[in-house]
Amino acid sequence: MKITLVRHGETEENYNGIIQGRKNILMNDTGRRQCKRLHDRIVNKKYDYCYMSPLVRCVETAMILIGDRVEMIPDKRLIERDIGEYEGKEVDTYDINSYWDLELNKNDNGVEPINDVISRCQDFLDYITSKHKDKDILIVTHNAPYRVLRHILLNHDLSGNLFDNHISNCQIEEFDYEI
Repeated sequence: MKITLVRHGETEENYNGIIQGRKNILMNDTGRRQCKRLHDRIVNKKYDYCYMSPLVRCVETAMILIGDRVEMIPDKRLIERDIGEYEGKEVDTYDINSYWDLELNKNDNGVEPINDVISRCQDFLDYITSKHKDKDILIVTHNAPYRVLRHILLNHDLSGNLFDNHISNCQIEEFDYEI
């Protein structure tokens, strides 16, 4: 099975360093240009299904990337991490290291525990692998689910801090996933 992960295009909040969490906002013009450039790179790739977060920035990204070439399926398990009281605040107000540490599994200030994000991402992967064995799946999601799915697909040790690399807007990676 081939799984391709894409993070949505840039939003004004991304550009301004504001935490958006589950806020339902559109991409900005830069995000749309990022998606159009990525579309040109993948236009000849064949996907059997596209799963995406139901938030509009992911739906918009998926529409630009694949239009009506394949069935697009919104899935709530791909929604961004609930960031609680930090939504709408500057990125530097949020202690990234502690909220991404699996052993700490912090959930204060309304932040969704990292174990919950891992569980829903694993549940999603289990679902698509049982339903779409030997298919090519495009997944359009957000920073947190992308990061967790990436760790799972690479079979990384999930202990410790999972915030170990930068995930850019409109980043794309392909994985051969053995069931």
